Amino acid sequence: MLSESLGSKSKMTDIFNQQLIISGVGGQGVLFITRLLAEAAIYKHLHVFTSETHGMAQRGGTVVSHLKVGDFSSPLIRPAEADGILALKAENMDQHGAFLKTGAWAAVNSQESIDRIATITTFCVDADTIARKINNLRAVNLIMLGFTLSCLRQGTDGQDHLFCSFEDIFAVVKARLAHRKEMLDASLKALETGYNSYS
Repeated sequence: MLSESLGSKSKMTDIFNQQLIISGVGGQGVLFITRLLAEAAIYKHLHVFTSETHGMAQRGGTVVSHLKVGDFSSPLIRPAEADGILALKAENMDQHGAFLKTGAWAAVNSQESIDRIATITTFCVDADTIARKINNLRAVNLIMLGFTLSCLRQGTDGQDHLFCSFEDIFAVVKARLAHRKEMLDASLKALETGYNSYS
């Protein structure tokens, strides 16, 4: 059972209040990783809201998800209030960077470093190249999710920077794809590869 896989962490209460933006384009799996994060929150007994906006998804239009974990009353995130953004394309930072508050973080799929916003911490990885190396071009979303979880794992200050861990998401993916072995194996490989890409 997933709740058993999460162990004692499933007994958590709403210690965390976090607001996250997940941004990409149609076909990149923005909604899939949003659901994985939401399910991790649910199994940790955290309140969660999600909302998404679809552009011309079939033509590569923008898709953006709002994810709120904790004590909130509405699903949409206001500008300058998000704790972080997971951007599946570098240009998504230009589109949705205004959601970030001072001191927020950004995990961005980019071949080059992005240091345009001095008030946030930016982590960049070339997820497209990594996806080609593992022969799974559709896995950019999971590579980015794994990378983000690695960047935000508990720091030396003892503070968790994200409401869930790599182990939590790993357990959610295993439960969700338990009866689809080929997809499960590919998804876990992508997640682990992204996680290990941050050093």
